[in-house]
Amino acid sequence: MKDQMLDQMDIERERGITIKLQPVRMNWKNCELNLIDTPGHVDFSYEVSRSLAAVEGAILLVDATQGVQAQTVANLYLALEQNLTIIPAINKIDLPNAEVEKTKSEIVNLLNCGPNDVFLISAKTGAGVQNLLNAVIEKIPPPKVDSEKKLRALIFDSKFDEYKGIIAYVRVFAGDANSGDQIKLLATGIATEALEVGFFSPKFKATSSLKSGEIGYIATGLKDVSQCRVGDTLGGLAEKNPLPGYKVVKPMVFAGVFCKVGDEYQWLRDGIEKLKLNDAALVYEPERSSALGFGFRCGFLGLLHLEIFQERLRREFNLEIIVTVPSVAYEIIFNNGEKKIIHSPQELPTPDKLSETREPIMKLDIFTPKIYQGQIMQLVAKKRGLYLNTEYLDEDVLVLHYNIPLATLLVDFYDNLKSISSGFASLNYEFLNYQPCDVVKLDILMAEKPVEALATLFYKDEAYYVGRKIVTILKDIMPRENFVLKIQAAINGKIIAAEHLSALRKDVTAKLYGGDYTRKRKLLEKQKKGKKKMAKLGAGTVDVPAKAFLAVLKR
Repeated sequence: MKDQMLDQMDIERERGITIKLQPVRMNWKNCELNLIDTPGHVDFSYEVSRSLAAVEGAILLVDATQGVQAQTVANLYLALEQNLTIIPAINKIDLPNAEVEKTKSEIVNLLNCGPNDVFLISAKTGAGVQNLLNAVIEKIPPPKVDSEKKLRALIFDSKFDEYKGIIAYVRVFAGDANSGDQIKLLATGIATEALEVGFFSPKFKATSSLKSGEIGYIATGLKDVSQCRVGDTLGGLAEKNPLPGYKVVKPMVFAGVFCKVGDEYQWLRDGIEKLKLNDAALVYEPERSSALGFGFRCGFLGLLHLEIFQERLRREFNLEIIVTVPSVAYEIIFNNGEKKIIHSPQELPTPDKLSETREPIMKLDIFTPKIYQGQIMQLVAKKRGLYLNTEYLDEDVLVLHYNIPLATLLVDFYDNLKSISSGFASLNYEFLNYQPCDVVKLDILMAEKPVEALATLFYKDEAYYVGRKIVTILKDIMPRENFVLKIQAAINGKIIAAEHLSALRKDVTAKLYGGDYTRKRKLLEKQKKGKKKMAKLGAGTVDVPAKAFLAVLKR
């Protein structure tokens, strides 16, 4: 038993957030409820959209201490797009700092519902939970049961098991899924046998069959993770009509992922493939770097998504990896009019071949108490945001609407927003379009050799200050070598900032305990000659620690 029953991953319990959707079945008043717990953070919105396609209704759960936040509204719109029945509920009413009436008025304004339609609950003490469950049974329509037709089930998630192969999490829309049946994945055309079917209680619980309208799992026995995709339809061997799947997710942040140890490349590939099975928003393709060897260029929905991915690779697959500085996808236009999307600074062509560079612009919504409005508007203006308008939820809470470049959102925008609003402000963003920008590639050189993983794209007018700051940070982080280490920032081959890290120096006079000073002088001169000789031979290789990449990102 654990305090958080549905948070199965260590990271979820440590951080107090939900990362993975979690299905569970429970019985209440002779009714069977198939529930899916979903994350709230904007980086995991794809988990929410997939869950909503598998159900008939949604409980919109709002924290009484936080009120309506940006992700609350974003997830509400996702549910309304699916035409789901919405039941609003306020949780954590038992806490001393709960603002129940204020939160209730925000929900009433948002949903245009009556105050009595909002349920007050405490998941900790159980207060009000029975009334909410009764409302689910009364207000949310039961699933349409279609047991006469052949099997058609939507795969909304999946995981890999060493013994049972790929386990598909499904919502059965038609027919029955029985253990031992011959089944087919319609997108790939792969036929297999249902080794085991069952439901979530919340652990896997095998049963003889899954009926139409139910949510459960089917163990396929497939070992190749590319054969089973989220959004695919699982049906009988003769079935040809797939169910409507999901929108193709657009990654916003790109980073290179490489092994620290070169011979672990195959383990890294297997690890990423298995994570992709469990994290459908992850996008990856092979990449080769002259400095870091073979690896993958991975696409993420945001920085938290990248951080969790990195942590899961380390914990679940015991892999030590190097992640390059994250960047966004730029659209470049060549002199001949050809367009191309680039995902890393290394792909940026030389200025003579380039006609125009365009950056992704996001539609940004910031929910904040009124008293922090001025500071937040200053922050967004500093980050090149274009103000659109302000919308008032009530007299205390407002929504600021902006268009803002994704590149400025990446670095430390979220941290700064939380800091100046005492943690009360929240944000949501979605892709709008590409717009022209003036960016240059900033190279970082160690011992006069460029470090590919630290190269980044910056606005031309900021590049000098950023380069100056990065070399100063790296000087404090880099370990000292046996030679003087030059740390430089360059644009188009021109050095714009530099720092020197002094060499490690052995105390060659420590063994002397007397005699004339010339004995010391002789040893020091000999050491000086050795250092000069080493400098002529070349600097050698420099190992860049993982924290240096993080420091460059955070700045």
